[in-house]
Amino acid sequence: MNGASFNQLIMFHTIVLEGSITKAAKKLELAAPSVSNALKSLEVQLGLPLFTRTTRRIELTEAGRLLFNRTYNSVNELSYALEEVRDQSQIPSGKVRLTTPRFVYQYLLKPIYAQFCKQYPEINLEISVSDAAIDILKEGFDLGIRFGDRVEEGMVARPLTPSMKEALFASHSYIEQFGLPLMPDALKNHKMIHYRFIASNQIAPLYLDRDGERFSVDVPGVLTVNDTDLMLDAAHKGIGIGRIVEPMVTKQFADGTLIPILSDYWCPYSPLYVYFHRNSQKAKRVRVLIDFLLAHCGRTTCSETQ
Repeated sequence: MNGASFNQLIMFHTIVLEGSITKAAKKLELAAPSVSNALKSLEVQLGLPLFTRTTRRIELTEAGRLLFNRTYNSVNELSYALEEVRDQSQIPSGKVRLTTPRFVYQYLLKPIYAQFCKQYPEINLEISVSDAAIDILKEGFDLGIRFGDRVEEGMVARPLTPSMKEALFASHSYIEQFGLPLMPDALKNHKMIHYRFIASNQIAPLYLDRDGERFSVDVPGVLTVNDTDLMLDAAHKGIGIGRIVEPMVTKQFADGTLIPILSDYWCPYSPLYVYFHRNSQKAKRVRVLIDFLLAHCGRTTCSETQ
């Protein structure tokens, strides 16, 4: 396929991923008529319509879906290959898109992202905070950070942290009023600050661990939040028992502002991993971020993995 056709495929894929010609043009930093004309030329070349168009939406035809599915990996791999060669004589530059849950941003990225931006001023770093399980290829992300058991199949994954546990905790004022539960069964007489996932709208179940076996516990709720800062704030104010991964509350345990509860029963979680498609690391702009995370993780919060 000639060069023009490759560019047409890039535009076609961008229209599919962005959901409209206008959004695709913005993504590609081109005029909308240019993208529209490229699509029309590709359809003429193939002799088939790739989208059905109405005044409100644009949807793939069967032929369009087949073309997208059959060419996406190849075009993606070729794009990264071309960028890899072009990178040989350039400093790292361009946009790098990273997706991560909010607590990972707070715990892992917040202490170090500014240093990365200063070290690589030609890179436009985009951090997208989301609890959703995201297909990084289809959503246009270069890499993501997730617990290991939530990493998509077929991704390259590198550990950033040791395994961690979900901690239960409460303030002194809460314990003075309601007492300190000493066994899991005692939780039924307490009040829990529940966490609701934004993407799925589901309440996160509470699991504890007894001799390596995980079991669920139902605890009456007093407040439901979808933000880790709010979880900690409510616990500090004595609203109820909070829950969050242990590294997020290590400092509060050390200074005594929060009290750990039932620590012998905390449920273990997988380590956090940075993950990416095998081709994406060929791009210098992506590779330097991966290397930066692996290096600086050891100096800040993740020394046990190094």
